[in-house]
Amino acid sequence: MDVLSSLAAWPARRWLVALGTAVATYLLIALPTDLIDNPVFGREIPPTPWSYWALAATAVLSGLVTATYVATPEEARVEREGRIGAAGAFVTFFAVGCPVCNKLVLVALGYTGAIQFFEPIQPYLAAGAIALLAWAFLARVRRESSCAVPATR
Repeated sequence: MDVLSSLAAWPARRWLVALGTAVATYLLIALPTDLIDNPVFGREIPPTPWSYWALAATAVLSGLVTATYVATPEEARVEREGRIGAAGAFVTFFAVGCPVCNKLVLVALGYTGAIQFFEPIQPYLAAGAIALLAWAFLARVRRESSCAVPATR
């Protein structure tokens, strides 16, 4: 079974979880990184245009990965693995955030180091985060549609 046919077989409950998680992920990353303008958080350096696309891709993939953990009515597997998807969402926070507003980056590199060293690698962090999420999603969907091998004693 390929990924698209597997997605077509998802029940509505999974799609609701995917949508809710995608919206929550977008808001949980966009508000503190000030990609959505708000009075609580601010940025010293304006966001790059790719930040919005990277965050949108991360949100969608996070929703899809989370939805794979919702059991379908036919099967409720006990085995649940994976922290790769969570790592991808976490890395996106650093990828789209203001390089000089992040206290961890400032402590490690200083203001000049954040601009010279951290800001140029942010697109690569975003690409890596999206790749991690895509890999986690594909692995989970493929595992769901694989045949279970009975244990032998």
